[in-house]
Amino acid sequence: MAEAQPIWTRRQRGTRGPAPGHTRAEIVAAAIAIADAEGLPAVSMRAVATKLDTAAGALYRYLSSRDDLLDLMTDHAVGELRPYPPPDGDWLDQLSALANKQLDLHRRHPWLADLVQRPTAVGPQALSWFDHCLGVLAPTKAPTATRFEAIAVMTGLVVLFSRSAANAQQQAFTTLDPARHPHLVAALAEPGPPPRGDLFDRALRGVLTGLLTG
Repeated sequence: MAEAQPIWTRRQRGTRGPAPGHTRAEIVAAAIAIADAEGLPAVSMRAVATKLDTAAGALYRYLSSRDDLLDLMTDHAVGELRPYPPPDGDWLDQLSALANKQLDLHRRHPWLADLVQRPTAVGPQALSWFDHCLGVLAPTKAPTATRFEAIAVMTGLVVLFSRSAANAQQQAFTTLDPARHPHLVAALAEPGPPPRGDLFDRALRGVLTGLLTG
């Protein structure tokens, strides 16, 4: 059945009905604009149709369901990671640069963290991203399974830090009781020098080095 095929392998629109009033790319762009402004729950076929000044039913000439729309949104966002820098230099430096680019993408589109790990077919842009990361990791000589794990862990760290940044508020420990919280009181009394470098980059490099060269 056509509906069982990934959205990327299907026609841009159905063969029946009136001439198309919008492209699939326009539909996806409208959905992303809604998600960026109002969050993922606000994205519905009706909301997208309203933004495009058309009827919700008209969108079903291009998509079978909201899941199709979410798949297209995810892959379109991953496409924003292009162009990839050419493979050059130390693999860890290259992967760190790619991860920071991925983190910037997730901060631009906070809703993406809820979509990247959905159990769905991998789109063409995501496949290209994964392929490029594997190329960067080739010099490590790590087994294929380990390189796959490293890329998955990198994305997991990106999701974690993008969500932390979205809720970044300094916690004020204003109700500490020395009797109940002795370690917190002692730590805050002698904080010591701040850590060197960016936490995301330090965590990423530490985890990847342990996975791929340990």
